[in-house]
Amino acid sequence: MIFPAPLDLPVTGTPIYVTTKRGFRIVTTVSHLSFAISGLSCAGCVGRAEKALLAVPGVTDATVNLATETAQVTVAGATAEQLAAALKAAGYPARQAEITLQISKMTCASCVGRVEKALATVPGVVAASVNLATETAQVSYLEGSIGPADLLHAAQTAGYPATIADQSTPDDRTARKEDEARALKRQTLIAASLALPVIVLEMGGHLIPGFHALIGSTIGHQASWLIQFALTSALLVGPGRVFYTVGLPALFRGGPDMNSLVAVGTLAAWGFSVIATFAPALLPSATRAVYFEAAAVIVVLILLGRYFEARAKGRTGAAIQTLVGLQPRTATLLRDGVGVEVPIDTIRSGNTLLIRPGERVPVDGDVISGDSHVDEAMLTGEPIPATKSVGDAVTAGTINGTGSLQVRATRVGSDTTLAQIIRMVEQAQGAKLPIQAVVDRITLWFVPAVMGLALLTVLAWLVFGPDPALTFALVAGVSVLIIACPCAMGLATPTSIMVGTGRAAEMGVLFRKGDALQALASVDVVALDKTGTVTQGRPDLTELELAAGFARAEVLGSVAAVEAQSEHPIATAITRAALAEGLSIPHATGFASLTGFGVHAEVSGRDVHVGAARMMHDLGLPIPVALADRATALAGRGRSTLFAAIDGKVAALIAVSDPVKPGSAAAIAALQAQGLTVAMITGDGPATANAIAAEVGITHVVAGVLPDGKVAALDDLRKGGKTLAFVGDGINDAPALAHADVGIAIGTGTDVAIEAADVVLMSGDLSGVVKATVMSRATMRNIRQNLFWAFAYNTALIPVAAGVLYPAFGLLLSPMLAAGAMALSSVFVVTNALRLRRVQPDTGLRATPRTHPAPQPATAT
Repeated sequence: MIFPAPLDLPVTGTPIYVTTKRGFRIVTTVSHLSFAISGLSCAGCVGRAEKALLAVPGVTDATVNLATETAQVTVAGATAEQLAAALKAAGYPARQAEITLQISKMTCASCVGRVEKALATVPGVVAASVNLATETAQVSYLEGSIGPADLLHAAQTAGYPATIADQSTPDDRTARKEDEARALKRQTLIAASLALPVIVLEMGGHLIPGFHALIGSTIGHQASWLIQFALTSALLVGPGRVFYTVGLPALFRGGPDMNSLVAVGTLAAWGFSVIATFAPALLPSATRAVYFEAAAVIVVLILLGRYFEARAKGRTGAAIQTLVGLQPRTATLLRDGVGVEVPIDTIRSGNTLLIRPGERVPVDGDVISGDSHVDEAMLTGEPIPATKSVGDAVTAGTINGTGSLQVRATRVGSDTTLAQIIRMVEQAQGAKLPIQAVVDRITLWFVPAVMGLALLTVLAWLVFGPDPALTFALVAGVSVLIIACPCAMGLATPTSIMVGTGRAAEMGVLFRKGDALQALASVDVVALDKTGTVTQGRPDLTELELAAGFARAEVLGSVAAVEAQSEHPIATAITRAALAEGLSIPHATGFASLTGFGVHAEVSGRDVHVGAARMMHDLGLPIPVALADRATALAGRGRSTLFAAIDGKVAALIAVSDPVKPGSAAAIAALQAQGLTVAMITGDGPATANAIAAEVGITHVVAGVLPDGKVAALDDLRKGGKTLAFVGDGINDAPALAHADVGIAIGTGTDVAIEAADVVLMSGDLSGVVKATVMSRATMRNIRQNLFWAFAYNTALIPVAAGVLYPAFGLLLSPMLAAGAMALSSVFVVTNALRLRRVQPDTGLRATPRTHPAPQPATAT
């Protein structure tokens, strides 16, 4: 790296200096890193790991120890990210640790860039991401190379004190925000009470005729200036002190921020006024005026803006607080059959808990006694309570209905589903989207550029301005400093992410990866797995059509008695249907299974056969024409058809299928209404796949594919530069979920699928996909609105503040108006982001049925 001499940047490690004749010096920082490596099993691994490290440009020495599984590396210019990438490519990934820091004294986007830069330059840091809205930093570093103290020191040195964030206490963070808002309110009220007399004394003459003369004839203008000096000085030293204690050190370090702009602007107005008051001879007579009221009002308005901003930012995390509030503080533990109320953190896996009617479920567990209905709306967004009985799972935070349940705890504390949801939402809220990278590059240099522009403005007015040029130069220069608002730029993206992901979580949509929020908004195609995604994922009895002379209960009970002896999925579906209708299943004797035909048994003295049509033909039993025609029609719709015969007569047609979920067709229609192409990719045969597709309105079908075939099908759908999302739930969907631009997992699916996905839907139906796309688009639209406002505001008003309108219209912006505009800019951005809390996606569940065109099959070869 090459810097102009002298160099005052902090250098870590051992610096090597070379001074050139032109006054530059080349600085090479040599750092010694020690960190943990995984995957080492022999001396050969050691050699390959060392070779991979030495191949990284800037690595001068590398030693790997098999016994301790660590690497000792000397680097001169290489980054931890490069070392980690080299080891990963070699198959021996470096172990990485992550930490969240709570950063204080950040006020604008420029602060974010400086904190990130300070953390990223610490040897051993792989990545650092700072979020202005949450005031946190997510840091990944090579395990063993550094410790939290090194990161805290780096942030402190940069001027932003940091502490290690406690992820388990979001309530404390809310209390801190509330305390901050209360403190700002108190400071604003004190500042306003000090500024009001100053405004009246100096500006009263503009509002009340004769007031200026009254001041001159009573206390005198000099006394008025002395009073304004005293009150303004008290205001700047008291409530306005934060701008100088933070802004001036940052300016002297060469990293000015928003506080620096305010500090320089108000000190310029105050200093000029002090000279006019106590040493007027130093100024031309035409410029002897005071601007104490400008300095005072600037501080009041900016404090007021920060107060409103703090209140609004507190509400951006409301979703997290709602989730945290779902966690009960106590639970009823059963000891020897007696319920004892204990703190929730004392519950252990395997404990038996009593959950009374109306209580919240304290931990994840399995029901071992009792029946009830549990409201799982917080988890799935579904308003209808779920029936729970012995063997069913219950989730922490859900609400028990009218029954009493005994539950064996399976996951407690930070392992519960609720705790994992909270962590997932916090990670998504702290994510930095790709769109933010451009903003960060701009804002890092924004404040220095504004200060340079303010200096140029002053010089231009002094050289080209009319008399009194010094007064015009002061007003324009201060206005430029004050009106520039890097805060709005820094808050534009993270506040929208916080509110958007929080609102999505309330609807049962969890963004596991932050960049998925941006990627989903630009998706062109949504590809769906069939089984468990579009359909229920298990066979159900869908039709039972009787021949003349037979009753439903009689036939279903007899058929279920025979099928109860079989383990076939279709048999299970028939038995489950009989139990659901409250039928008692009689005992069957003489059970026999005829492979390829069906089953046979004797039930209550009657001979019962259940099987395919060929079984009936083999038995010589004629099938009624109406039932035969109906069977053909149902088979065309993807149903598996059987016939039941009792005592030598065909009694019924039975149809079994994996039924479409109730909301699938409406959700697919809603996705198509958004302009998205919806396709279905499945391993099922073309007949079944096309039947299901026709039922739900999908026109593009890829059937008969294996898991790797799904990946190839996604590549086909990508042709033409399209981006796509894949929705699945099974282990066989994991490759496709990982391969898609955005992988969306049904929350009722397998852990493997969820881990491979970018977005998790807590409900088991496709309405969650609609909610996810709507929230993604709404959030990105909100971010673009905020960024447009922030950049348009600064682009338009900084030239106005500099006086570009004065030559043509005689207009020069007052520093007080500049302060008001700057304060409102940040408030506007945060308030606009809060509108996302009112987004209500139309999932199409109330849509009227409609006919669909036949699907166009695209069966994989």
